Parts: sequence; C-alpha cells; structure tokens
Amino acid sequence: MIKTGGSNTYQIEVIETMSALIEVVAEDGETALLKAREMYRSEDIILEPDDMLDTEFIIFGVEENE
Repeated sequence: MIKTGGSNTYQIEVIETMSALIEVVAEDGETALLKAREMYRSEDIILEPDDMLDTEFIIFGVEENE
C-alpha cells in the first residue's frame, strides 16, 4: 500500500546539556561531589542560559496516522 500526503505523529526527545565549573572545599573527591550535588539540589548552584553547551533533538517514536 502506497501512502501519500499523510501526516504522522512524532515523539521528539529534546536534550539540553548545560555546564558550570564550581569550586568546593572538601577532604576528598567523593565528599566534594556529595557537597556539589547537595548545593545543586538546594539551588545554591543555578545554571543560567549562558551555561548552555548543546541542544540535541532525537526522533523517539512515530505513530502513523491513517
């Protein structure tokens, strides 16, 4: 069956990658990571639009409309 002129419904995944370099005083790397995660969760670290590195769009799924 040949389908012409029809439209499909697409699920598009949008992935934004942001990055910021912060300084954390800690006794070791593991503790520094834990502190950084807690700072992020408590909104002491807020990534801004200037911290945007990349935006990626991926077709996640398609539903053929009849």
